[in-house]
Amino acid sequence: MPNPRKRRAGTAGAAGPDSKRPAGKHTKTRKPTGTSTRVGDSSPEKTSASKNCGNNQSSYWLMKSEPQSRIEKGVDVKFSIEDLKAEPKQTACWDGVRNYQARNFLRAMKLEQKAFFYHSNCKEPGIAGLVKIVKEAYPDHTQFEKNNPYYDPSSKEDNPKWSMVDVQFVRLMKRYITLTELKANHQAHKATGGPLKNMALFTHPRLSVQPLTPEEFEFILSLEEKEPS
Repeated sequence: MPNPRKRRAGTAGAAGPDSKRPAGKHTKTRKPTGTSTRVGDSSPEKTSASKNCGNNQSSYWLMKSEPQSRIEKGVDVKFSIEDLKAEPKQTACWDGVRNYQARNFLRAMKLEQKAFFYHSNCKEPGIAGLVKIVKEAYPDHTQFEKNNPYYDPSSKEDNPKWSMVDVQFVRLMKRYITLTELKANHQAHKATGGPLKNMALFTHPRLSVQPLTPEEFEFILSLEEKEPS
């Protein structure tokens, strides 16, 4: 693919918080060559999330990206769902993830699986739309680019640490599903045993790539048809 880059919500450094945002389209490199996406997860390779945040067999995902400009090492890591929609073939690579658990989730993704595109690090975080996986995990080029915010000098081309996938725009949500609304449902479901009771967005909020259960995915889709509470 052409260099898409995308940015997810803020990644800080090679192993810093994974804030995923696409940087540009390499499609996603977030910047220079493309769009990058990411949200900055800062957890080390072994985290409680790896034990408790679902498993790598999910068929549905939530992927965070920053829709507002933020300069990191001279590069604007902004990447919104509108930016993805404007990319050639509405496709970008999801690069810049520098958290091991989030990376492992990227590596677990399969073709045609669906993900919610989540706007993070903005005035009103929330789910903006749907994307699908159109290329399974392959080495993230930004780890080798010295001028890239996501450069990792400890990663070697013959044994790359970091991976990315390519995503394609599917559609905007019928209405924007805010973090506030999701949190209200999560709190209610903890008491009633509803589908969002263990949603990773609240149990492991720093992860920029998160698995969803089918029940979580379908419930969130159903919110489109309802007035926000």
